[in-house]
Amino acid sequence: MKILLLSPYPPYPPRGGGAMRIYQIIRGLAQRHTLTCLTFAPDAAAEAALAPLRALCRVVTVRGPAPRSVLRRAWTTFASPLPDMALRNASPAFRAALLDLAARERFDVVQAESIEMAPYLASLSTANGTLSASRPWLVLDQFNAEYVLQKRAALTDLRAALALSHPVQRSVGSVYSLIQWVKLAHYERAVMQTCDVTIVVSEEDRRALERIGGTRFVVAPNGVDTTFFSRAALAHDHRAPLPFAVPTLVFSGTLDFRPNIDALTWFVDAVLPQVHAHRSDVRLLAVGKRPAPVLRRLAERGRLTLTGEVADVRPYLAGATVYVAPMRIGGGIRLKVLEAFAMEAPVVSTSLGVEGIIGLRADVHCLLADTPQQFAGAIQRLLLDPATRRALGATGRELARAGYDWETILPRLEAAYR
Repeated sequence: MKILLLSPYPPYPPRGGGAMRIYQIIRGLAQRHTLTCLTFAPDAAAEAALAPLRALCRVVTVRGPAPRSVLRRAWTTFASPLPDMALRNASPAFRAALLDLAARERFDVVQAESIEMAPYLASLSTANGTLSASRPWLVLDQFNAEYVLQKRAALTDLRAALALSHPVQRSVGSVYSLIQWVKLAHYERAVMQTCDVTIVVSEEDRRALERIGGTRFVVAPNGVDTTFFSRAALAHDHRAPLPFAVPTLVFSGTLDFRPNIDALTWFVDAVLPQVHAHRSDVRLLAVGKRPAPVLRRLAERGRLTLTGEVADVRPYLAGATVYVAPMRIGGGIRLKVLEAFAMEAPVVSTSLGVEGIIGLRADVHCLLADTPQQFAGAIQRLLLDPATRRALGATGRELARAGYDWETILPRLEAAYR
């Protein structure tokens, strides 16, 4: 088949959950299909960095998307019927490039990677206002049930505001998320009616999208390349787990992503002091690019350590005394947790942090904790028990290898096309 993928950002280098998912889809499908990736690239350096991807598929780039100011986002929050995610990647140049490709070539499948790219599918679904009989199969790869993510964010911020924890900041965030929650529920319903099939990453997301009117789904979860994410591969690459001098809690992810910001600030404020009451030498390390200002301020006060963007996250995961996933907002299956499992890191997570991972059992694959007291207690338990840390690491890797390696996931995508 000839497949055209629409990417909201460069899929290479594959750093960050979305880029990693898109890269792995390209890497797997390119073995059996002819792929073209039409992607935004912010600048010439990003375009040049895509060179390894060109060995797998044809890559067509469009410069952008243009940044949207906070003032403009605030205005459209109230003035536009569309959610922020539908406006984020709007680009006449990208639409023109898409229509040019579709006019010159016949693609069997056009797949939008995330709801940010869904508006471009509508460009292909109709011709002069009428349904086009010769159009390609239109697929939306939906990273999250986005309205659920905003619902959880709104409720989290509202609870924090009522508890007088940053009341003004949290109140503003709650209003924004409430508006986006309502808009996204309407928008996601409309988008799914445009598409022939929607790919979701978990059964929970499928059920959430069914509730607002979706009907045609294929579940293809987030995955991990367990050959690359392994201690054996790390040794083969002449690298090793980082030998931290003190017990180190590791968190990883894109650090301007709202669920990750919430997770870290909650952990620093509510959990870490209880951990330090027993072990004052424990350090929290946040690995990831673009740390938000609130996280930089916490780092300046010595409450956590920021690495910034790293070329290879594996030594950090493998060296973690405990990997923490204190997620309170979000949806889907978190790639960060699967990578930690694959690297045999002992994981402590909230229930939401491992939501959607089929077959996961508490106290077998990881420890689960949903209150600050439970989370601190689980960390303390692992700090005192190396044998349990090793056992969780081994069973976590087996779960990732058996159910979430990309080699087992890609056939589900191909089933969606058939």
